Amino acid sequence: MSPSVVSMNKNVLALVLALIVVVGVVPGVAAAQASGIERVGGLVEVADGETVTGDLSAVGGTIVVAGTVTGDVEATGGSVVVAPTGVVEGNLAAIGGSVLVEGTVGGDAEAFGGSVYVRDGARVGGTLEAAAGSVRLDGQVAGDARLAGETVTVGPTAAVGGNLLYDAETFTASPEASVAGAVRAEEGIITDEPTVAPPAIPRGVGAVYGLLANLLLGAALLLAVPRFTGVVTSVGAQKTLRSGGVGLLALVGVPVALVLVALTIVGIPLSLAGIVAFALLLWVAFVYGTLVTGTWLLSLVEREGRWLALGVGLVAVTLVGLVPFVGGVVEFLVLLVGLGAFVLAVGGVRSGEEGGFVFGAPRDDSADESTAA
Repeated sequence: MSPSVVSMNKNVLALVLALIVVVGVVPGVAAAQASGIERVGGLVEVADGETVTGDLSAVGGTIVVAGTVTGDVEATGGSVVVAPTGVVEGNLAAIGGSVLVEGTVGGDAEAFGGSVYVRDGARVGGTLEAAAGSVRLDGQVAGDARLAGETVTVGPTAAVGGNLLYDAETFTASPEASVAGAVRAEEGIITDEPTVAPPAIPRGVGAVYGLLANLLLGAALLLAVPRFTGVVTSVGAQKTLRSGGVGLLALVGVPVALVLVALTIVGIPLSLAGIVAFALLLWVAFVYGTLVTGTWLLSLVEREGRWLALGVGLVAVTLVGLVPFVGGVVEFLVLLVGLGAFVLAVGGVRSGEEGGFVFGAPRDDSADESTAA
């Protein structure tokens, strides 16, 4: 076995071990928070076959309920999904960039976001209240349905056991839809968005946990893909504004694309897989952003070192993150730079301009020199 293969195997093993530790830490922290189940993270998931006893309060980039929750669910995230296998026996209150309900909600369902979609096969046992830029109902609602948005669509498979009230600039209802009660327009039918209280986790506890988890992921990236990590760091440090702009486009564009994919039947599995993958990418991108930050801070004192940069960057961003408002803005900018640098690196940005690498391999300048000669 060649030395390069041995080295690669060691790196992969280090990555696996680090991720096992991270995954192992998450449930322990979540379970220790309070009597109710409270979960916070880039990805919060109730897996298929998992049962959460009692109420669940979740805050995250992506929240997926594919298993069973015996109580109520309160969720705030970039995207909130009740998968086809998901069962919420109590009430659902969700706020997200996109809210997708494909499973079963035993009680009332409240959803507020950029888009709300209750897909064919979904069932709400009580009242449905949805307010979003785009609202579509194709599933079953046992009680009343109150829908508000710029565009409200009721598909042919929709079934409403009570009244269907809507407040929309554009309203479309299929003649095949079943509504037991009245169908009428009514302004101001939803005056308040769902009230979802974030988990009561002490800020210090969350900051320490986040620091440790990010440190483990950063170490895994440095060990497993050192050359690519060097490219991303170099691009982010030398093309900071460009990286931030590309990161913003990716942060907005990818969720929109996933919602569009979810609108097609064959796209459901792809969309769910894409949600999980994008949530993990955001975590990786944030860690890359802290590495860029650490590299920049070290340059101010004329120091170098990727491991030192990782530690300095994580500690600095974590401490600033504790400052109200300012911390959130800084963390958001760090995420954008890390995400944009990652996208640019994957897209093939040459770094003869960014540190003498092409996808992490040392650039050969001999050709340039011979050409110049």
